[in-house]
Amino acid sequence: MKTFYITTPLYYINAKPHLGHAYTTIVADCLSRYKEMQGFEVRFLTGTDEHGQNIERAAAARGITPSDLADQNSEEFRRLWSRYGIEYTHFIRTSEARHYRAASEVFRRVQQNGFIYKGEYSGWYCISDNLFAPESELPPNCEVCGRQTERVTEESYFFKLSEFQQKLLDFYEKTPDLSISRTSVKWGVPVPADAQHVIYVWFDALVGYLTGIGFGDPEDDREFRKFWPAQIHLVGKDIIRFHTVYWPAFLMAAGLQVPHKVFAHGWWLKDEAKMSKSRGNVVDPNLLLEHFGGDAVRYFLMREIPLGLDGTFSYDAVLQRANSDLANDYGNLVSRTLTLISKNFNQAIPYPSAIEGRTPQDNELEGAALATVNVYQQHMEELALSKALESVWELLAKTNRYLNESSPWSLTEDLAQRPRLATILYTSAEVIRIATVLLAPFLPESSKLVWKQLGLPSVLKSQRIAELKWGGLPVGGILGEVAPVFPRFDKKEVLNKLLDAEAKLSAPVRPELTPPTAAAATLQTLDPERVSPTPGASKISIEDLGKIDLRVGQVITAERVKGADKLLKLMVDLGTETRQILAGVARFYSPEALVGRKIIVVANLEPRKLRGLESNGMLLAASVGEDDRPVLAGFLEEVPNGAKLR
Repeated sequence: MKTFYITTPLYYINAKPHLGHAYTTIVADCLSRYKEMQGFEVRFLTGTDEHGQNIERAAAARGITPSDLADQNSEEFRRLWSRYGIEYTHFIRTSEARHYRAASEVFRRVQQNGFIYKGEYSGWYCISDNLFAPESELPPNCEVCGRQTERVTEESYFFKLSEFQQKLLDFYEKTPDLSISRTSVKWGVPVPADAQHVIYVWFDALVGYLTGIGFGDPEDDREFRKFWPAQIHLVGKDIIRFHTVYWPAFLMAAGLQVPHKVFAHGWWLKDEAKMSKSRGNVVDPNLLLEHFGGDAVRYFLMREIPLGLDGTFSYDAVLQRANSDLANDYGNLVSRTLTLISKNFNQAIPYPSAIEGRTPQDNELEGAALATVNVYQQHMEELALSKALESVWELLAKTNRYLNESSPWSLTEDLAQRPRLATILYTSAEVIRIATVLLAPFLPESSKLVWKQLGLPSVLKSQRIAELKWGGLPVGGILGEVAPVFPRFDKKEVLNKLLDAEAKLSAPVRPELTPPTAAAATLQTLDPERVSPTPGASKISIEDLGKIDLRVGQVITAERVKGADKLLKLMVDLGTETRQILAGVARFYSPEALVGRKIIVVANLEPRKLRGLESNGMLLAASVGEDDRPVLAGFLEEVPNGAKLR
């Protein structure tokens, strides 16, 4: 039997899964199911990447161990995949003992082959994305997340990336060798024979593709030998460098085969920007499940944009696909065809006339169905999933037109027209059977419901797409109970519920405040080194007040300042520009609580430096209670960024 091995990235568990994770995994699931229905023996691996300094910091911020954080968030991914009907065969966690064994084995092989040496690394590093940045005088922003990088200087093991430049990319000329260990991080796979170092998180994580199918298992590595190299590593375009530059070089150095293909898909955009937790514009895949169901979301993600391109997400678009494509084009075709068969032929599949009652339109639809099977397979082999679905919907549209033009409901009372009625309904039902097989990889739950209504005893996933022929619907077979498969959504009602739920999810967690004293709360600017306002301060003129430029801002990113317990570094959108502002609120607001929040900024202060970082403005807040706790000023109504306060 032919084999097929597909992987998703091992998702970093510093936060909960988002729509981007769901998209990649659903694509892999659709391809895995398709290959299984083509007769392949399939292995589908996903999992979680659980090591690195970012995990240490995230765990410390929550007062738990890295292991506890990994357990919690890894389980979030498993639960979500179960709800979306994801049928992976392997789930790997990089904190598992089997992975430590495999990662150590690859490191040993590379070291024994002379491609690893010990030295010292000093350079800019993004903790959030585990990514090295080019050398510069000032700390550059990370090319992936936009956060400012940190200076890292430590003893390190290096991988001789330069040894592979002729075999791989010209990129290596700019990055001759790669640091592959850290001494400042403890949460990770120890370097063999040097426990002071842990293996670089990307070296470690990539080996997970090997671990999951048995590499390094001293007792049984038959699965690894049977399925490696992978046919497809499916990744987002932001991590393509690690998979097409570092990973093949690591494998070559270890004497292992490289994967057949790395396919990088595009990003889902919202508000014209990539979805990102730091931007506050992520879409919660659990929220989509609760309001649309798994299959409707799967269909939208696979149909809306060609795999490889960026696409814009909106709830309106999901509703349009669910109501028009699923409920109307497919669901209504199933409902009216099977209902007519049930009422007029006592639930039995009617006999289609070979001569009497047959028309050229019947033959044309039969030919279109068989042609669709071939076109669909071509698109799937090219990873053109959207086009594959489009080809099925073209067939459904033809069948709906055929049914409307044939008007079988007008023939039900005329006994002389029974052969014609039977032919129309059999032809329509047979198209439904073929379309349902083709849609099974995309709509696993809904397609099973349609299959059951067709009364077919066989298991849907056991059907072989390449062997689809006309006439597979058994004459005389008894239909199952006919019922609606796809709900039709009330647009206004669903949108209101979604927006309400989204607002609750994105609402910042307010810091607990002590009850105010008898004195009224005082409005203050959040200068990081401010002093408490002086009671009875002198009054100012209206002209002096006019000198203060107060603007509406929105926090784009927020993070703690290293070595400063009270400071947060904020990137604030002021409409026409983005400002970096340092605010002394870290004891009262977590960075996550501020992202996306509207605030008031004193915009015309002279820049000043704190902790080596420039601050361009101050926030406005109330001072509450004896301990002078800040409560940020905000708005009850929507106001545009950059609006001036008067």
